[in-house]
Amino acid sequence: MISLEGISKSFKVAKRSAGIKQAAKALFIREHTIVEALQNISFSIDEGQIVGYIGPNGAGKSTTIKVMSGILVPDCGTCSVMGYTPWKDRVAYVRNIGVVFGQRSQLWWDVPVIDSYELLRDIYKIPTVSYKANLSMLVETLGLNDFLHVPVRQLSLGQRMRCEIAASLLHSPQILFLDEPTIGLDAVSKLAVRKFIKTINKERGVTVILTTHDMSDIEALADRILMIGKGALLYDGTLGKLRNRFGTQRTITVDYREYMQPIDISGAARLSWTPERAVYSFDTEHVAIAGVISRLSEQVELIDVAIETTPVDELILQLYKEHQI
Repeated sequence: MISLEGISKSFKVAKRSAGIKQAAKALFIREHTIVEALQNISFSIDEGQIVGYIGPNGAGKSTTIKVMSGILVPDCGTCSVMGYTPWKDRVAYVRNIGVVFGQRSQLWWDVPVIDSYELLRDIYKIPTVSYKANLSMLVETLGLNDFLHVPVRQLSLGQRMRCEIAASLLHSPQILFLDEPTIGLDAVSKLAVRKFIKTINKERGVTVILTTHDMSDIEALADRILMIGKGALLYDGTLGKLRNRFGTQRTITVDYREYMQPIDISGAARLSWTPERAVYSFDTEHVAIAGVISRLSEQVELIDVAIETTPVDELILQLYKEHQI
């Protein structure tokens, strides 16, 4: 459905030192530096996937989204989305995609939300029956009833983001590009947005490309992760493969009937101990979880066992370090 081959994009950025003299000099002699935003990016995405596109600030995530949505023209390389070249077939192409930029609004600031939706219906020439069916589904699923007739400027960030997502889906796109859709949202709004993304993906087969710094979004939604750093693609795979690569460390916390002697387990490090609780750390490549639990149950009467895996944020950080980002 989406195919990028050898996409590169650079920007000329003005360079100037601080101070009045340097400011005056810049009026006559301008110095520039070239920033390589994307360097030979290649990947493909199948229909119906939810792909998490991640990377540090300035890595090139938003630039890639803008190329795929037809906003930017790359310096070289090819991009095909549903058979369209985004920046060449823009009018026909945008009828098939929805785009949400977390820090930019596509709604009109001083008018009620419903008026923006009516205008978008005319822009996309959405048939009345389809518009009403889509609006009804979006309002119900995203909980928009209470603020459909409220001007956008009076909405909270979470309310506005839900309205933005609805606006991007009124014309029934096949692909949804989400650039930081949960930025600044509270826990309730985040859960509502995540649930909705899962729903449209499962029920309507909408392909979703999600960029975010919130790794809990990635863990909750993404079938596949693409990681970019300094304009180059560094990782393409599932979260499970990433865990197998970096996340073999486990922490086990056990509660038991009072036992006055610490228990040592071969291959596991005891992090803490009390007569009623102990915490161990071990690597599953060398020690089996079942073996640890079995060894403990031989010595004490277990009440509760909790096993923790390496957080996703730490897995991503280790991947960054491997590539020295």
